[in-house]
Amino acid sequence: MLDIKFIRENPDAVKENIKKKFQEEKLPLVDEVIGLDKALREAQQEADDLRAKRNKLSKEIGALMAKGEKEKAEEVKKEVTADSERLSELEKSYAEIREKMQPILYNIPQIIDPSVPIGKDDSENVEIERFGEPKVPDFEIPYHTDIMQKFNGIDLDAARRVAGNGFYYLMGDIARLHSAVISYARDFMIDRGFTYVIPPFMIHGNVVQGVMSFPEMDAMMYKIEGEDLYLIGTSEHSMIGRFIDQIIPEEQLPQTLTSYSPCFRKEKGAHGVEERGVYRIHQFEKQEMIVVCKPEDSAYWYDKLWKNTVDLFRSMDIPVRTLECCSGDLADLKCKSCDVEAWSPRQKKYFEVGSCSNLGDAQARRLKIRIKGEKGNYLAHTLNNTVVAPPRMLIAFLENNLCEDGSVNIPEVLRPYMGGREKLA
Repeated sequence: MLDIKFIRENPDAVKENIKKKFQEEKLPLVDEVIGLDKALREAQQEADDLRAKRNKLSKEIGALMAKGEKEKAEEVKKEVTADSERLSELEKSYAEIREKMQPILYNIPQIIDPSVPIGKDDSENVEIERFGEPKVPDFEIPYHTDIMQKFNGIDLDAARRVAGNGFYYLMGDIARLHSAVISYARDFMIDRGFTYVIPPFMIHGNVVQGVMSFPEMDAMMYKIEGEDLYLIGTSEHSMIGRFIDQIIPEEQLPQTLTSYSPCFRKEKGAHGVEERGVYRIHQFEKQEMIVVCKPEDSAYWYDKLWKNTVDLFRSMDIPVRTLECCSGDLADLKCKSCDVEAWSPRQKKYFEVGSCSNLGDAQARRLKIRIKGEKGNYLAHTLNNTVVAPPRMLIAFLENNLCEDGSVNIPEVLRPYMGGREKLA
């Protein structure tokens, strides 16, 4: 969400930013919110003038009464009554205008970073760098659920009977591998200086509106019927929400946190044949990283965060690459974002396993997350990134560590979490 003062003073820049995001239908919102802002400020000014006048007249009434000029005092009282009625009208109008402005401000996208490539959708995202040599073995790699089933590690049929499509039972060694990856990711981030947190898995509606755009909210969030509670789609939601209405002293920054949670997502729409199995599902678990920092530090932390994910995957012998998200692929609250994609030897291509985002002051403005500095309070910057999100990550793991005899190598870093085993066979 942009500052209304910035929109008022830079309407052309705001409109150009909307064009870069290929959201021309939002262009009229700029003039509309500027018009409402003008009406709001005029109402505020008139109300302030009336309050000042009322204070002056109140003193005048007292002086007239003291002189015994009761009739004149009554005339002034009538004027005060009329002004009070007008003030009441203005206050009502003020509230109505603010109510109209809020959803418009929520729908005007954040100003994107100058480094963001311009493009309409994710097909125009730009590859930045590759890490590790992508290899295709000389034997056929089965579909990931077929690999899991050979270990008696997954039951999708039972999950459909119990909960419907988009759910799963993981069992045995595959379930243990899933937990091992999460535990390793937790310790990996703790070793890098992040504080481990288990957050609430449900949040209030005002927090949802503070951390994400309306289209994201509609496409992702499950609401608890009859209550002002939503299931989180990622722990970023409740982790950023933790700082709502808070003023953080500068010396307590940056806040570097890593959080575990289950995640729940509607995943509306059709997603293609390669998203069968456990690629796109309604429930999964994830280790996340969150940073709340001073504005001048957010670019530094953005680079630190995505590199953490790259390092984690490379430690498990999984080749990855980073993609810079183009303007049209950025959610409205994001200034800059990149995806980390893992190599799929079976598909002979990369697929997304994590996303790193710098949201600037957008979430902080909505949630009133401020920093206490020597020269006054100012808005924080917030960032988030996926550490690891199995079971999708398991697809990359199984494919890249599969042997011709059907066994799966366990990288050295995971062995302490797998009872010292070197292979699944």
